[in-house]
Amino acid sequence: MTNFGRVLTAMITPFNLDGGVDYAVAEALAVHLANHGTDTLVVCGTTGESPTLTWDEEYQLFQVIQQAVAGKAKIIAGTGSNSTAEAIAATQKADKLGLDGSLQVVPYYNKPPQEGLYHHFRAIAEASPDLPMLLYNIPGRTGQNLLPETIARLAEVPNIVAVKEASGSLDQVSQVRRLTPSTFGIYSGDDSLTLPILAVGGQGVVSVASHLVGDEIQQLVQAFEQGQTQTATKIHLQLLPLFKALFLSTNPIPVKAALRLQGWQVGSTRPPLCDVTADVVQALQSIMTELNLLAAD
Repeated sequence: MTNFGRVLTAMITPFNLDGGVDYAVAEALAVHLANHGTDTLVVCGTTGESPTLTWDEEYQLFQVIQQAVAGKAKIIAGTGSNSTAEAIAATQKADKLGLDGSLQVVPYYNKPPQEGLYHHFRAIAEASPDLPMLLYNIPGRTGQNLLPETIARLAEVPNIVAVKEASGSLDQVSQVRRLTPSTFGIYSGDDSLTLPILAVGGQGVVSVASHLVGDEIQQLVQAFEQGQTQTATKIHLQLLPLFKALFLSTNPIPVKAALRLQGWQVGSTRPPLCDVTADVVQALQSIMTELNLLAAD
């Protein structure tokens, strides 16, 4: 299986009051996550607000976080794009830093057919042959579904080693598992589907909730691996309200609000995302109180 581990955290990008990236907070948060259940940090993905980051900001984040968690956690760089040439350039630049992998999202807006998707990902992989690639299928955001048959073709490329599956379809995940070698990793792209996806051959999760409950999610995956399915189910059901609350608004609006409730100075989201509403904050506070995730007054 891939060496990315079980729990990959899709890390948020902290901003300061002026709207700039707060690299010091990013460093502190990365260390905290590495100490609390995270095997690999996925930097500058959806949760990291990659659409509103510049390439320079992303490159600096890769470097800062790499230094912060050296020897504690791995780093996957979100260098995907809906332009193949742009994705190749960003991935090659990240590769020179000696990171552990790249996250490549399905090209968004331009909706390439399956053949176009195949050649897109293959071209990026071949341009950085020593850098493992995590495919990222999230049709709800990209407008295009990366089909299991295409994933199976891509799995034949030596450094395309895993997929983050956020199609929401267990049938699709099952078909991916059926068509790919056992060494090809399948990660849930939704916290609430981690346990079901493990049951059909998944390896772990690219998680948002691990910002708050990383140790517990790590316990869930390990319990399942060890055949302790009742324990895994118990953890899953306990955390389910939190998983759902973190998507009451567009990710990462709620998770940033949750981190602020814990005292993290992560700032707001960049436009066109907007600030969290009072009802979402109230829901988060209630669930986080139940789970003892808020410091006692």
